[in-house]
Amino acid sequence: MIHEFSYVRAKTLKDVFQHLSAGARVLAGGTDLLGCMHDNIFAVSKVVSISDVADLKGIRQSGEGLRIGALVTLAEIAENSIIKKDYPALAQGAALAASPQLRNQGTLAGNLCQKPRCWYYRGEFHCLRKGGTMCFAAGGENQYHCILGGEGCYMVHPSDTAPALIAYDAIVHIEGPNRKRSIPLENFFVLPKQDVMREHITGPGEIVTEIILPPPAKQMWSSYRKVRERQTWDFAIVGVALALQFQGDNVSMARIVLSGAAPVPWRAKEAEAFIIGKALDATSAGKAGIAAVRGAQPLEHNEYKIPLFRGIIEEALTAVLTTAHDGP
Repeated sequence: MIHEFSYVRAKTLKDVFQHLSAGARVLAGGTDLLGCMHDNIFAVSKVVSISDVADLKGIRQSGEGLRIGALVTLAEIAENSIIKKDYPALAQGAALAASPQLRNQGTLAGNLCQKPRCWYYRGEFHCLRKGGTMCFAAGGENQYHCILGGEGCYMVHPSDTAPALIAYDAIVHIEGPNRKRSIPLENFFVLPKQDVMREHITGPGEIVTEIILPPPAKQMWSSYRKVRERQTWDFAIVGVALALQFQGDNVSMARIVLSGAAPVPWRAKEAEAFIIGKALDATSAGKAGIAAVRGAQPLEHNEYKIPLFRGIIEEALTAVLTTAHDGP
């Protein structure tokens, strides 16, 4: 049941901040907000539409890199020629998210800030993340839940764009009525052990305004791969975003970021360290896959994710060997 609420259509960021009082929620694409309201995930007294705020739109290049407004849709990202050329992992992640209808409606900031898709959280269970005393997934149906970073709550972060953005060292801009701040996107997300009630660091009255991608590096390979239950559309069972730089034949920089693994987009730092400074080959690709899930703690029904992650990481790294090192 959706309860009564007021609706405001903001025209400027100033309007947005004036209306974001307690109980107010931002409406961008609405693909997650309306579902949360329907499922009574949180109480909403006011909906503040930001779809007319021009400052939150557009993809443009600047001295800092590529600036992507919070309201840019996933479809726009997937189809943008600059992103497809210079940041292919992001274009691939956006293209693999949801269905065409949802990609046309859903926004980049919404994809980063969406609520967990855990069926206990979305269902009629007063779980830990909703202020209860337990995570029902820990001893229940948990085949899609996390194998890394759970510690009390075992959701997985549902975004397909976040791993790619983190692989590129993206910066997120956050703005509120009294301050502006910019942080690495990797530091935007919150683990359950830090605060089980939050998914990201935005405070009261704050919103994401844009994402900045640094200028594309030379000699870089990047990609996003995803395994899902349905090929038409679905959330990632396992996924991996890669960004690799080469100096000659050796890997000089590596970012390996997993989706479907943890409550946040998960950097596989041990796997990164394993391949940096070495020539990439089939053997090192396989060992990197093993390193990526070392320390995983699967639940009763999701141990299958470990070999899946090993396989998809090995496959993604091996794909680099079949192409030139200056790009896909």
